[in-house]
Parts: sequence; structure tokens; C-alpha cells
Amino acid sequence: MTRKKVGFVVTHAQDDPELATIPFMLANGAMAMDVEPVLILQGEGVRLALPGGAEAAAADGLAPVADLMAAVLAAGHRIMVCSPCMTTRGIAEDQLLDGCFIGGAGQVVQSMLECENFLRY
Repeated sequence: MTRKKVGFVVTHAQDDPELATIPFMLANGAMAMDVEPVLILQGEGVRLALPGGAEAAAADGLAPVADLMAAVLAAGHRIMVCSPCMTTRGIAEDQLLDGCFIGGAGQVVQSMLECENFLRY
């Protein structure tokens, strides 16, 4: 049996720490339920893939997004980062955290097709 997957498109970082945190909270919940989280960072969300980016997106009253993101990566899941979104922000591949990788439109669509549901934050 194929393992279930649920996807999250994260479009926020420091610009809206709460919306940056929620998908990572849900991803950790999915892991606890033996559901594979698929995370894609787009728009301002790509900044979470930079050193210090998740720490800068802390939301009052919520678990630190840096800890939640670290748990996803420690569990062996990788995080896709939108290539055009990186380019428009002057971010190079060698700046990304370990476990984060560049994905283009085809990879995003393929990931979406493999998931039970895909949510955007």
C-alpha cells in the first residue's frame, strides 16, 4: 500500500509568521499520523529555507517554525523551494538549508498529483 501524502504550499515567512507556522504545525501532525508531508515554499515562503529565515518568522503563542521545520527535515523529508521565487529574491541554491531543494513547475505539479490534498498558506 502506498503511504498517504498531504501537501502544503507555504507562501509566507517574516511577512506573516502565523501563516508561515501553521503549515509546519500541520506537517508535524501529519507525521504523527504516519502521513507524509510534502512542503513547497513559494513567494516570501522561500525565505524560510535560508539560514535564520525560520527563526525570523516566529509567531507569538505558536511553536517556533524553526523547530517545526527542523522536525520535518530530521524525519527525512525534504522541502521544495520555488526556483522562480528564489530568482526574484536573489537567492542562490548554495544558500539553502540542508534538506531544501529547488523545484520548478513540473516538480510542483507532480508533487500535487501524488498528494491526497494540497493546502496553501
